[in-house]
Amino acid sequence: MAVTSKRSKYFDNAKFILIFLVVFGHLISPLKEQDGILFTLYTVIFLFHMPAFIFISGYFAKGFRKKGYITKTIKRILIPYFIFQIIYSIFYFLIGKEERLTFDFLHPHWTLWFLLSFFFWILLLFVFARLSWIGFALALVLGIVIGYVDNVGSFLSLSRTFVFFPYFSLGYLLNGNQLKQVVRGKYSLPAGMVIMIATMLFFGSSFPKDAVPWLLGDTSYENMGGVDWFDGFIRAFQYGVTLIVVFGFLALIPSTQYKLTKIGERTLYVYLFHGFIIKLLQAVLPDESLPFISGNYLLLIVLSFIICITLGSYVIKKYTRPLVELEV
Repeated sequence: MAVTSKRSKYFDNAKFILIFLVVFGHLISPLKEQDGILFTLYTVIFLFHMPAFIFISGYFAKGFRKKGYITKTIKRILIPYFIFQIIYSIFYFLIGKEERLTFDFLHPHWTLWFLLSFFFWILLLFVFARLSWIGFALALVLGIVIGYVDNVGSFLSLSRTFVFFPYFSLGYLLNGNQLKQVVRGKYSLPAGMVIMIATMLFFGSSFPKDAVPWLLGDTSYENMGGVDWFDGFIRAFQYGVTLIVVFGFLALIPSTQYKLTKIGERTLYVYLFHGFIIKLLQAVLPDESLPFISGNYLLLIVLSFIICITLGSYVIKKYTRPLVELEV
């Protein structure tokens, strides 16, 4: 596994699978309450897919101190956030999701929280990276403490920024050899299989439906059902479980080059554009069709796959690159 190469097939494979899970998770979100299997898949996906994505993002942020890195981040992350915030505002108004056309840059639309939080994570590294593993421990503490702040939420994506920052920090701290020892060890593959199967079984039989907001990290403990002194310990336990599942997932990722591996390089395009397709489908499909759709697992999988390979294609990148990366 060439984890230190400029373009690692291992990470591209991981990112393709993760972006498929992002699309599939968002597609089944409004259907999960009608089907126990979909609810299990949804909760397992949301337990680890964004933490894993964020961990990989942190791993590739090791050059954040290099000259021009912040300028590049502003160009590739922050400016597209403002552009797509405007586009989503217009889109939501046109499909009737919003009654008035307003432009609010302080509360990210749906998936755009990741762009804003990513920019903040890079800024946080300038402080936390100097502290090394103490910084990681401090990130965990902040991720726990932020939940006790009643008003924290989607404003500037502050809740998710601090809740998910430990994964970004850990990805930054681990070097290629350390990561290889964990995900390519002698028993890593069977351990990864056991972890993922055990997670599916547990979430399918024991995960409470009212605990879903804990997986999203977008609000305070108070807004998730009332604050208790032990809520911080629950989030600490969640961090531990999530990290185990993340590394169980990474242990299963192959390093072989596939035709779909290339899409792992274009996950940003899939991430930014898939919301338009899913929200449009939700707007036009009648409620009477939901029971049929929720029970047709193959349809949901195939549709998610088609969305990924279409939005991750070279053609989409070619014609939308000026919008996404501000490059012709």
